[in-house]
Amino acid sequence: MEVFPVRQRQWPASQTRESPAGAATVEPFAYCVTKKSLGDVCEHCLSRKERLLRCSQCKVARYCNIQCQKEAWQDHKQECKCIKNIDPNFPPDSVRLVGRIIFKLLRQSTCPSEELYSFSDLQSNFEKLSEEMKEGLGYLTKALQLYLKAEIQDASQLPPGLDVFQTFAKVLLMDLEWKKIKPLILEVTCNCFSISNGEVQDVGVGLYPSMSLLNNSCDPNCVIVFEGRQLYLHSVREIQIGEELTISYTDTMMPSTERRQQLKRQYCFECNCHMCHTHSRDADLLAGNEQAWKEVKEAINKMTTPKSQEEWKLALVKCQTLLKNTSTLLPDTNIYQLKLLDLAMDACINLGLLEEALLYGNRTLEPFRFYYSGFHPLRAVQLMRVAKLQYSQDMFPQALETLKQAYDIMKVTHGAEHSLVQNLMMLKEDCEAGKTAKSGFQIG
Repeated sequence: MEVFPVRQRQWPASQTRESPAGAATVEPFAYCVTKKSLGDVCEHCLSRKERLLRCSQCKVARYCNIQCQKEAWQDHKQECKCIKNIDPNFPPDSVRLVGRIIFKLLRQSTCPSEELYSFSDLQSNFEKLSEEMKEGLGYLTKALQLYLKAEIQDASQLPPGLDVFQTFAKVLLMDLEWKKIKPLILEVTCNCFSISNGEVQDVGVGLYPSMSLLNNSCDPNCVIVFEGRQLYLHSVREIQIGEELTISYTDTMMPSTERRQQLKRQYCFECNCHMCHTHSRDADLLAGNEQAWKEVKEAINKMTTPKSQEEWKLALVKCQTLLKNTSTLLPDTNIYQLKLLDLAMDACINLGLLEEALLYGNRTLEPFRFYYSGFHPLRAVQLMRVAKLQYSQDMFPQALETLKQAYDIMKVTHGAEHSLVQNLMMLKEDCEAGKTAKSGFQIG
């Protein structure tokens, strides 16, 4: 791979997706666990485990074992003092990540992820930021100063030539709402990537400089998945030599107007791709009674992630009520109806209502197939979730068929060696064993 000296930031691509290993594998320049995942995943490998070892100094960082803790020490050593110094407070993810970047720059460490594009090459789009966003950078800079105080007392101790404002702008852009003394900061990535686990749940945020060369397309030829902190770039269709590699910066299952607004707000550019220009699929995404889907959209936006069984029960009742009210007004392909079905499935799973969860899950499969046609990791994950529910109800033939569909996608989007694919194969074996046992029982 190399950089094209032409418009925007571009890469030529490998000739086909049947290249060795099927992906480019990249380690992060810097990364950290999200605040929401603290205590649930290992700070080094990002594995989720019930019991993790705790750092004896800061009492915050947790690790799978001594080996992970030793390997993470170089990145954690200086921030450990900073975390301990501001206890019981804890920095926003952006402040912690920028802190790690500064410590890495001070160590003058090199990283393979800078092979094509270094941290200093990253674009900040600082000049395009609104005054409100620039004001937000000022607040973040003050928060960073307080956070780093245990290790860095004044600007002379920062890496030579480092502009903290520009660093924040490179790492993220943000929407800001100043209602109280402490700002509410809604962080969104600019050059960073949200690091997700196998089921596409965010567990960390990382900076992969060379991957920032990838331009956006609402109909991309590549996808990104993660295995721990490692980023895998997979092509999802045959690519010609010299053709630009693209990924989607946003979820393409969004109306074109919202998609373009998000790209403009977060990445400072107007998307003029064919899908956005022609408003492709907007009629399907917003099908049905307009007043009904606007009410559902408003209700979903007001919902927060449940944190207890009681909150999950309330969320399920809300979903059930809305779904009953819209049963004749909205098709399942309506984006907000689909989100409602997915929320209802999640609620049922968390409440142990697996039979009901399967009913909702089955209704999501056709819309997912329609919107995520071809090879898309989100569709594969949804298929696997439904297959698990089918397995729980002893529906072994159906589960095997659903798993086959998921595998056909994952072998392209994830690769055969990915842990999620390995989990799928184990579930497939369990389904085959259950099918055989059930068949033997019926014969007997």
